Parts: sequence; structure tokens; C-alpha cells
Amino acid sequence: MSHTGRIEMLMLRKSVMAVLATGVTLALAGPLQAESPNGEGPRFEDPREAVTWRREELKGIERLVRQLRFDLVNNRDARGAEPRLAELAEVASGEHLLPAFIEGSHGRGSEARARIWEEWEEFEAGFAALEERVAALREAAEAEDYRLATRELSDLSLTCRSCHRRYRY
Repeated sequence: MSHTGRIEMLMLRKSVMAVLATGVTLALAGPLQAESPNGEGPRFEDPREAVTWRREELKGIERLVRQLRFDLVNNRDARGAEPRLAELAEVASGEHLLPAFIEGSHGRGSEARARIWEEWEEFEAGFAALEERVAALREAAEAEDYRLATRELSDLSLTCRSCHRRYRY
């Protein structure tokens, strides 16, 4: 075997070992989240895990809304938007997101304010409003009413923004 071939083999072996080590570590560490007792969403043991998960979920929702704006406003393509609308309805819900707002998860690395837990009912109501906006957007898209869909996307963004102003740094 040539010198280059041996080097490539060593690099491959190191890569395989790194992948195996990562897999073993993850398997031994246990899950980052588990299903909540009622099976409705994730349940977190550690506030940092909750913060990381919800940050990624909220970024995903932002991406979905941008894609939907492109689908419905720019392309006027309600059929193409259907899978993203269904996904948005699933992930932009209190049932999905509220379990990640465990008390004490407002510290380091989080943008959440402590007032979330002081005003929990109002915070939950914000998610109910979000779900209503998503439902209205879906209805507008299903009717292929692109003017209304544009307005609903704006209202959806305003709903997000109002909650962020109150509960996020």
C-alpha cells in the first residue's frame, strides 16, 4: 500500500472511531427529552435542554413563515404551501411549545424573561392567539385568497412580535 493510501486509511479509521464514540456517548447519555406524561409534547429534565430545544423550534417556525410568505405572497401557490401550513399548525402551538418553558429556564443562554412564569395564563393566551392566526392563514390559503393570506401572514407576525416584546429580551 502506498504512503498516501495508508494516510487515507488512517484518516478513515479516525473518522469511523469518532462517529462510533459519538454514538456510544449519546446512547449512554440518555435522551435529551422525553414525552410528557400525557404524551402531548416533549418534557425536559434540564432547563438548558429546554432552552436549546425551544430556540431551535422557534427558529424553525420563523423559517416556515418566511417560506410561506414566499409560497403565498410571491408565488401564489397554495398547494405548494399545504405541507408547510400543516407543519406550522403542528409546531406553532402551545401543546408543542409550552412544555419547553419549564420554570427556571430563563437564565443564561435564554432570551426568556422571568415574567413568563409570573404571567403564565397570559403567556398561554399568546399561544392560543398564535394558533388562531395559523388557522386563519390556513383557511385563507385553502380558499386561495392570496390577499387575505398576505394579511394573515402579517397578523401572524404581529402576534409573534407582541409576545416577544413582552416575554423576550
